[in-house]
Amino acid sequence: MGLFDTIRSVFGTNAAADATRDADPEDLFGMSTAYMTMGADLGFDSVGAAALCFSGVDSTDFADTVDDVEAILRAGGEETGTSFDLHEDSHGWEWVILQDNNPEDLVTSIHFAADEFIERGYGSRLLAAVFGFEDAGERAYWIYSFRRGAYYPFAPRSGNNRDQQLEFKLQSVLTGELTIEDDESYWYPMWPDARGGHPWQ
Repeated sequence: MGLFDTIRSVFGTNAAADATRDADPEDLFGMSTAYMTMGADLGFDSVGAAALCFSGVDSTDFADTVDDVEAILRAGGEETGTSFDLHEDSHGWEWVILQDNNPEDLVTSIHFAADEFIERGYGSRLLAAVFGFEDAGERAYWIYSFRRGAYYPFAPRSGNNRDQQLEFKLQSVLTGELTIEDDESYWYPMWPDARGGHPWQ
């Protein structure tokens, strides 16, 4: 199995059997309190950005759905000041990237976007929601897998290495506050295209 096939299997775009339940955007609200715990207990603050990753479909209806997601986010941004952008990475994944210094607004905006995909019948195309944190230049992420219905930590370091000690610490501190993936083989790294960038870059 090639690298890209592995990625697709992990996020359930090839293997429906990997799904533990249907995508549920309500799970995302757990991040609202997790932001506070990350800061107060671990010293990690929000990077002021988060993103929703999905796999596109070549159809007019799906394109209309993405347009509707943009319209919802644009309307919400007028109230919250949350900005957004759409991006396709080198794997062919599509991203809705949100920026806001208020973590609550990021969670709410990703929830609205995910909920629209699900309401339009494209919940199976949702791959992950990614929330970024930083402490003294060191980054860590919580990644929510829609196909698995759970979060997992990702702490990337230079040279495509990861700080597993920090990842296990994040798991320990946030257990009970977030639904965390208990099968570590699904803690898949989402490396950015650009060195030093975020997974969505």
